[in-house]
Amino acid sequence: MGFWKTWFTSSESVATNKTTAFGEHTAGDRGKSGASSDNIVFSTERDIDLYELEELCDAVGWSRRPLRKVKKAIEHSFLVASMWQVRGNQRRLIGFARATSDHAFNATIWDVVVHPDFQGQGMGKALMKYVLKKLRSEEISNVTLFADPQVVDFYRTMGFMPDPEGIKGMFWYPQ
Repeated sequence: MGFWKTWFTSSESVATNKTTAFGEHTAGDRGKSGASSDNIVFSTERDIDLYELEELCDAVGWSRRPLRKVKKAIEHSFLVASMWQVRGNQRRLIGFARATSDHAFNATIWDVVVHPDFQGQGMGKALMKYVLKKLRSEEISNVTLFADPQVVDFYRTMGFMPDPEGIKGMFWYPQ
């Protein structure tokens, strides 16, 4: 339980190497940041412009996926988390992640993406911390994810372990 305590006993704000305000906005808060400088806000709203999400995924070099399937994946996810740069009344999608779950014990995190302009500034860590906090608030105790080789070390720094109990994952793909 020590791993989880380190994530959830600190203050609500997430510190990064930039002086950026982090907060959580809901539907009624959109565009009401009240600050003249940039704010980074998180949301669990599912009403995401799929074209804006596609642009974010393009920015990191992901292969394009059919938008109808992306929409379906979002609709059927247990948790959808987005990270926004808010400047006045304008907002820009700069991060995204989602999780599927059995709604009781297990969740798997998918599609974690942070715009390259915001990488290396603690934004990915902040997004993951937000997702993990939301999952823990739903009493989800086992969290898994799939990571490309170039980001395995990032997830290790956050406490994820490959095969923590020697369990070997298996995959089935259509021929």
